[in-house]
Amino acid sequence: MNVIDCPEVIDLCGQLGINLQDQAMPLRTSRFIRATNKISIVIEQKGERRLQDAIWWLLLEQAEHGFKPSQYTSFNTRYDKLNVKGSAGYAAYRTQRCIIPVAGFGETEVVDGKNQYTDFVGQQALGLGGLYRTWLNKETGELTYSCSVITLPPHPKLITYHSKASPLILEPAVFNSWLSDDQNVSQFECLMRPNIPVNLKAIAIDKPSSFNVLSDIKQIIAD
Repeated sequence: MNVIDCPEVIDLCGQLGINLQDQAMPLRTSRFIRATNKISIVIEQKGERRLQDAIWWLLLEQAEHGFKPSQYTSFNTRYDKLNVKGSAGYAAYRTQRCIIPVAGFGETEVVDGKNQYTDFVGQQALGLGGLYRTWLNKETGELTYSCSVITLPPHPKLITYHSKASPLILEPAVFNSWLSDDQNVSQFECLMRPNIPVNLKAIAIDKPSSFNVLSDIKQIIAD
């Protein structure tokens, strides 16, 4: 995940009703954020929106001091699990939806036995649709937040870069309903299909940590 302090991300936060100067928590920025790291999510509680630090791994477990990522992989939540009772994201989909403002995202595909890494950067910043959960430390009373990104079937334009899934990228028209406490999730069924709402740049890199560009940048046109 790529979250940089650029005008596009600042503008997206403004569209989400977030004035970065008024936030108790600063926007967490880094060109490469790994799963299990803390990221900034936008949530709405009791009609008020704010930035919130969250561990990018939906399922946590008790640790010596607080909580840590569970052994079960949960940085993504598959769209086809959202309506499965008992699944990790079932309740959160109805009551704890979030938006993750990013400049772009990375994908990995195995080609001839080797990992092929591609970094995607939006012409505008992207609002990824996600879920969050809260975990109460009974000793201190402190809440720890965790989150995941909802993933959809692979988009035809992205399938050569990642054949398993594509992230849910929300359009501004649905920001308000997505962040609301409305539990009628049937309104979101139309979102559960691959969609690229903005133009993307596909950048082949050697690996996310070093980010050496390997070839010419390719343009992916919005749907």
